[in-house]
Amino acid sequence: MENEKDIVIGIDSSTTATKAIGWTRDGLVAGIGRCPIPLSNPGQNLYEQNPEDWWSSAKTAIRQLLEQVSPERIAALSIANQRETFVPLDKNAKPVRQAIVWLDQRCSDEVTWLSKKVGHGNLHRISGKPPDMAPVAYRIAWMLRSETELFHKTKIFADVHSYLTWQLTGEFQTSWASADPLGMFDMENKFWSPEILQALELSFDQLPKLVAPCNIIGEVSSEAAEQTGLLPGTLVVSGGGDGQAAGLGVNALNSSRAYLNLGTAVVSGTYSKEYRTSMAWRTMGSCSGEGYYYETSLRSGTFLIEWFVRQVCQACENDKEIYNRLEEQASNVSIGSEGLLLLPYWGAVMTPYWNPLARGCWLGFSGSHQIGHMYRSLLEGIALEQMLVTGMIEEQTSEPIKDFVTIGGGASSDLWRQIIADVSGKKVLCSETVEASSLGAAICAATAIGWYSNAESAAKTMAGKITKVNEPISQNVTRYAELMKIYRTIYPSLNNSFQQLSDFVKSS
Repeated sequence: MENEKDIVIGIDSSTTATKAIGWTRDGLVAGIGRCPIPLSNPGQNLYEQNPEDWWSSAKTAIRQLLEQVSPERIAALSIANQRETFVPLDKNAKPVRQAIVWLDQRCSDEVTWLSKKVGHGNLHRISGKPPDMAPVAYRIAWMLRSETELFHKTKIFADVHSYLTWQLTGEFQTSWASADPLGMFDMENKFWSPEILQALELSFDQLPKLVAPCNIIGEVSSEAAEQTGLLPGTLVVSGGGDGQAAGLGVNALNSSRAYLNLGTAVVSGTYSKEYRTSMAWRTMGSCSGEGYYYETSLRSGTFLIEWFVRQVCQACENDKEIYNRLEEQASNVSIGSEGLLLLPYWGAVMTPYWNPLARGCWLGFSGSHQIGHMYRSLLEGIALEQMLVTGMIEEQTSEPIKDFVTIGGGASSDLWRQIIADVSGKKVLCSETVEASSLGAAICAATAIGWYSNAESAAKTMAGKITKVNEPISQNVTRYAELMKIYRTIYPSLNNSFQQLSDFVKSS
């Protein structure tokens, strides 16, 4: 019927854009709106955003969607958000400074400082994350130490989920699955950690209210309705971080299937009902509200491809065929790129070494190597790194992973998917659902309003069908296993050199 509420909205507020997508009960796209979000780079390794741009972008995306779908059809909406990004707000909910984005690396000294205050092992056990620059806790520590006056003006430290929820409903509320990437959330007990907050000189009321995923947390206010075109009273449901939401969106809810996001960063998550920590992964909460993801993260994904295209190939922005040319050239290069091997640590290394000083490099150059060799070595290096950490998860959990479901821009590359299949010896699947994070948020909304009894059954029905499968080729698997033996030795061999290079730069 025309006035039936038969659509849920998944809002995906990512680092670069907001997508508001309407989804049917069967997981079909009913309409989509999209609006970019500006990202500023005020200094080397510094990344900031204006939080008002998150809301402005969301409003535009929602209004675009509602040009395609009547607001009377919207049953509920939920949010998937860029993780590890926050904004400090004053008593009037105005920013005391720009939001600091997850890409930012200004807090390297605070990683050591907070680890000593709380205890390295204790911090890891509570938060599920080895000490690293990514979680918000360390950038709040940086504010405490470097912007003390602004720190003390802050009434609430808001993540993207809680900021958008406040704009929609008037209340600062965030999902467990958006709170845990902040690094202050007690993963087992599901509350803000008193120990970590004490070390950061924070009180509980300076952080958003915590809600389990897939729960109704409010209604769209009259003011928000006027700005977005939504009806007042439209239900708002707790979602989660975009990584975990993507896992829900591709139905990666058992240990045999991992999601693999070939996006700006390469992020993979393996589901488990058991809470465990390891240096080989960071533990994240599932948007289903039950269980966890053992997540690996490499900062250099399509970011590295874009760097290669612009800086090495010197391609102009309107050269859309550059990617096809590179794929063709790399396809004609043999496994191992004729002795050229890449270590893909262009943005430091997270799992499994957690070394902010690590840097990317090529090993094995000769005068015979050309652009195609370099590009193939890039794809191979990322695939080898992924298999390194995936193997650690399998070894420590005794749970074999059978297949990866790829999402993100890099998933469109058949060559890259095949290399991953051959390096890993696993099937690599490609879902028809391009916008997996938005769909994961929509699954949260569909569960909360009772379309399904739980998130698992919702994901089983709504998750996109598999459209492509890359099977590992046995002789290629054997060849890559030989290359992996060499790859494993590179980081340990260069670790001291990374420290020496960092000391050299600091001395200039």
